[in-house]
Amino acid sequence: MSEPTCRLLTLGCKVNQYETQLVKEALQGNGYREAEEDEPADLCVVNTCTVTSTGDSKSRQVIRQLARQNPGTRTLVMGCYATRDPDAVAALPSVFEVVTDKRELPDVFERMGVVNMPVGISHFDGRKRAYVKVQDGCILKCTYCIIPEVRPGLQSRSPEDIEDEVRRLIDNGYKEIVLAGIHVGHYGVDTTRGKSGKTPFRLWHLFRRLDRIPGNWRMRLSSVEAAEINDDFISAAADCEHLCPQFHPALQSGSDTVLRRMRRRYYVDRFLEKVAQMRERLDRPAFTTDVIVGFPGESEAEFQQTLEVCRRAAFMKIHVFPFSPRKGTPAADFPEQVHPNIRKERCGRLSELERELAMDYYRSQEGSELEVLVERVSAGSPDTVRGTDRRYVPVELPGTIDDVGTFVAARGKASHREYLEASRVT
Repeated sequence: MSEPTCRLLTLGCKVNQYETQLVKEALQGNGYREAEEDEPADLCVVNTCTVTSTGDSKSRQVIRQLARQNPGTRTLVMGCYATRDPDAVAALPSVFEVVTDKRELPDVFERMGVVNMPVGISHFDGRKRAYVKVQDGCILKCTYCIIPEVRPGLQSRSPEDIEDEVRRLIDNGYKEIVLAGIHVGHYGVDTTRGKSGKTPFRLWHLFRRLDRIPGNWRMRLSSVEAAEINDDFISAAADCEHLCPQFHPALQSGSDTVLRRMRRRYYVDRFLEKVAQMRERLDRPAFTTDVIVGFPGESEAEFQQTLEVCRRAAFMKIHVFPFSPRKGTPAADFPEQVHPNIRKERCGRLSELERELAMDYYRSQEGSELEVLVERVSAGSPDTVRGTDRRYVPVELPGTIDDVGTFVAARGKASHREYLEASRVT
């Protein structure tokens, strides 16, 4: 009897990508193999996203496409869209199981004959860095976000399980580990909230613990909220040898009035103060961020405040998102919705500033020594490779396919619009 085949597709965030890898390893450990490109799969697994309405429609499109391309397949659907609208998902072709709570996955798979769900992953297929999920859930109530509705509560993984997983990934050759979660900065909050006498174990305790793992590897945080950057966090970040000096606090808006309408937990001055404190304590840290453009009621003056704050924060990269009304969130029903043409025009202006700030940061690294994780050979140039340094700067330098997946010592040479050119240091 031939091995059963599977095909897995992921939409959305780093956490979804991690969870799909966990499912893949569970299936492979129980006799499944991934189907070849032109081979129909017996089982399809789709991990969906619902952060925007586009995520919903892409999820439906992928499920229908899999049904057409894999006649007779059975499709298991999980993820945030499956949680938010399970009836719509169940009505799609080939769907036989809708998992609305990923904690139920072991029971679902056991009914399918897939037993012994792994506690963590051992590989991260198709990538040179590995994501490790450290927590799940969000308890905040930002007015634009649907995620607390589909990933409610907080669930932090044990430090022991996380450390075992990180050690296993390093042993398997992964040079960079990214600590990911739905709200990473709330790691450990659920383990002590309302439990008197229990010693807190927070995110900075976790990366201090992981930093003790020996070897030539590095650790990165996927994100952290400005409200969670305190003296303990900064001290730990400054002390940890393996932690990359690149941080992603989401600004979302540079206007205090817009932040209040978003129901964010900080004011602009406090955000900038946290960034300044980290610059004082760390070695040339890089800051990246998210900004939502055209939030309901955003005036031109408020948008100008966002541009000014981005300049003052000197972000290396800004992920620019036009506001997308999300049904089920308060902001979708706010008055004074900004016209799509205005949102588009403002996104263009912020994107232009982002490119200017990125170039400024790249220039600051010219002449500096870099540790580059090589991720691929440059398109059309077999003697040039691309990767990222500790500060997440995209770097291009001389190299070959043999360098992919390794650290290469380099020196910043010349700044370009999309990357920093570097020479190798021998």
